[in-house]
Amino acid sequence: MDRRMTENSPAKSAGDMLPAPAGIVPDMDQTALLLDIDGTLLELAPTPRDVVVPPKLGVILQMLHDRLDGALALVSGRSLTDIDVIFAPLQFPAVGGHGAEMRLSVESEAVASRAPPMDNDLKRRFIAVSQLSPGILYEDKGYSIALHYRLAPQFERTIYEAVSAIRADLPQAPIEVLPGKFVCEIKPAGFTKATGVRELMNHAPFSGRNPIFIGDDVTDESVFAIMPAFHGVSFSVVAVALKENGQFKAPKDVRAWLAHLLDEEAMAAQ
Repeated sequence: MDRRMTENSPAKSAGDMLPAPAGIVPDMDQTALLLDIDGTLLELAPTPRDVVVPPKLGVILQMLHDRLDGALALVSGRSLTDIDVIFAPLQFPAVGGHGAEMRLSVESEAVASRAPPMDNDLKRRFIAVSQLSPGILYEDKGYSIALHYRLAPQFERTIYEAVSAIRADLPQAPIEVLPGKFVCEIKPAGFTKATGVRELMNHAPFSGRNPIFIGDDVTDESVFAIMPAFHGVSFSVVAVALKENGQFKAPKDVRAWLAHLLDEEAMAAQ
């Protein structure tokens, strides 16, 4: 069986049909898997704490991590601590906080990627926006503030207007606003998921491998953009970018593809 990245063509019944990227079979000895979490591996939930990890997902990720000699990383806006809580008792290499934190391997210590914590006074000003409605939840990530409004979507415009007013009042503050799916995140400028991934790809076991990145949000577009520099490819969950190599329909399809990779490995070993 050809283990290079290729596309399978056997027909499948409609019930068994996987999304288009499922035809991609990477060379596992040369591949690094980089996976966003919310909206990519897991379905979005009313609040960040309400996400549900399907029972088999942890096992699949652990098996892929081992097969890739550790070259599997979670790339998220969540903090490393939050990521570990979600997937406990398992831990994985990860880029957290939109590039603010990184863990290169399960055995290594988490490190900050030259990302300064957000000023406390500035934090308080943005946190105050959550007082517009009980349905607006704030999340203090240390390096950033996220305002979640999935429970109050009608306040979206009001939230962004309030955030814009704070920024206008502090034109010299080195901050940027990241719009997401029912979330507005404010963080210091100078680091992104892409800067975190670039740093990750400079270290073993990721260096020299061809990355596959899957994301679902506008905050993932910076990583989509740098994949060609590493001879990698990217896929989105639904269409969120212009230059990704294909789309999955939903997180369950991403999970099915990851399981599919393990099935392909088992077939090749026979």
